[in-house]
Amino acid sequence: MSVDTTQVRHIAKLARIAMSDEAIEALVPELNQILGWVEQLSAVDTEGVEPLTAVIEQKLRLRDDVIDDGNVRDKVLANAPDAQHGFFAVPKVIE
Repeated sequence: MSVDTTQVRHIAKLARIAMSDEAIEALVPELNQILGWVEQLSAVDTEGVEPLTAVIEQKLRLRDDVIDDGNVRDKVLANAPDAQHGFFAVPKVIE
């Protein structure tokens, strides 16, 4: 598969990218080279190969999911301008 200047103009229009004629002419061989690499990759036999998300094996290091309130309520409320009954107190907003 290869592209020509008409197709590159169409792609630029779809992407809403303004390109000069010189830029389009320069982009045609680059896109054709990229498409050539993709065709080359499609020729590789990948039968029986598991898909990878990374090249090296990675294991997630997860901590135990323990519900905890942090035991810091009093420290947090010490910074509040007004705290009542263990909560931040804010003025009523009623119109």
